[in-house]
Amino acid sequence: MLSIKMIGRHAMSSLAGKQGPRYRHTADDGAPYETIAVEKLTPIIGAEISGVDIGRLVEGDSRSNRQMDEIHRALAENLVIFFRDQHITPKQHLAFGRKFGELHFHPAAPHEDEDPALMKIYADKDSPRANGEGWHSDVSCDLEPPMGSILYIKQCPPRGGDTLFANMYAAYDALSDRMKAYLDGLTALHDGEPIYRGLYANYGVADRPSYPHAEHPVVRTHPVTGRKALYVNRGFTRHINGIPRDESDAMLAYLYQHAENPLFQCRFRWTENAIAFWDNRCTQHRAMWDYWPHTRSGTRVTVKGERPV
Repeated sequence: MLSIKMIGRHAMSSLAGKQGPRYRHTADDGAPYETIAVEKLTPIIGAEISGVDIGRLVEGDSRSNRQMDEIHRALAENLVIFFRDQHITPKQHLAFGRKFGELHFHPAAPHEDEDPALMKIYADKDSPRANGEGWHSDVSCDLEPPMGSILYIKQCPPRGGDTLFANMYAAYDALSDRMKAYLDGLTALHDGEPIYRGLYANYGVADRPSYPHAEHPVVRTHPVTGRKALYVNRGFTRHINGIPRDESDAMLAYLYQHAENPLFQCRFRWTENAIAFWDNRCTQHRAMWDYWPHTRSGTRVTVKGERPV
């Protein structure tokens, strides 16, 4: 019989082994950037972008077209990008989102001002919850889930309130060939009903008659990069279709734990007037609510996506 010590050691095993790490990331830095500076947070995910004034960018600054091209590239290469010290109006925030496509309306959350595309983000000492506390990909329950999310935090606590992001390309690549073969062709149900019903009652938001649900591939192919990414998350995925429920539960438990490995992550420390822009098609994220009783507030603009394949 294995001792408890041995069992614990096996249970705590990571992606590293005696033959080196199971996941080996090779960054392709490509050509240097000309109009922006890109500083990676980790080799695997995340980069801070400087040299950009988003307010001027959306108003048609002379370098805006070239900068937009390079921001697109930086997002594709780093999956989530960050901009500090940005002073933008709600109109400019919306305009920046529209540079990447049509805007997505959240099926449940309250919005700022009169525009339903400007989602309200707010938590203080009296809030019963905060946005994004568990690992998820935004609104993956939609038939066409969002391509990306652009979060602008105007007020943040003196410490805490970080957001963690995880690379789902890396999560997929680190799976064994046998596991990849097993997952190939499987779909899973993503359902917003258990999450959204009653979630925003503290804002005075009435529940809708129903909330979206959809079936998506467990492994999706990114429409721009052509890379495969794991596409199940604790927030919205309910079960894998076509297999027994106990097998689905066990498989999802493994995939969640695997996807949340710190090896695939970066952690962003917010400052006031910072922006994070992440690609929901190949990342998951989690916001930390460790700053009570302080306030964290801002707005989010979300860009429409396509049906996962």
